Amino acid sequence: MVTCKETRAAIIALHKNGFTGKDIVATKIAPKSTIYRFIKNFKERGSILVKKASGHPRKSSERQDRLLKRIQLRDRSATSAELAQEWQQAGVSASARTVRRRLLEDGLVSRRAAKKPLRSKKKHQGQIDLLQKV
Repeated sequence: MVTCKETRAAIIALHKNGFTGKDIVATKIAPKSTIYRFIKNFKERGSILVKKASGHPRKSSERQDRLLKRIQLRDRSATSAELAQEWQQAGVSASARTVRRRLLEDGLVSRRAAKKPLRSKKKHQGQIDLLQKV
C-alpha cells in the first residue's frame, strides 16, 4: 500500500528529474488534480511537507471523546450542559457546545421526547367503564 507521503515524494522526484505534469499523470500514480496540486505546493513552499492545520487545537483526545460517548449512552436524557459538567469531573474542560459537536461527530444527535396530551379524567373513566362491561 502506497501512502500519501510516498506518493507525494514520488511525484516531486519525477518533477525534479524533468518530467512534466502530463508525463507524471501518464504514470497513473495519482489523479491528475492531485499531481498538479502537489507540484504547485512544492513550487510555492519548496518542500513536500504538509502545512500544519489551521484553527484552535482540540480540547479533548480521542480517548476523552469515547468517554463522553459512554457517559451519554448511559443516560440518554441528559442535556449537553449536564454532560459537560460530568465530563469536566473526568478532567476535560469543555463547554456544552463542544459536547454537542463531539457527540454529533460520533453520530449521536439530540432528540426530545414527544409531547403527548394528558389523559382527562372523563376519558380515563370511560375506558374503565368499557373494561367492566366486558
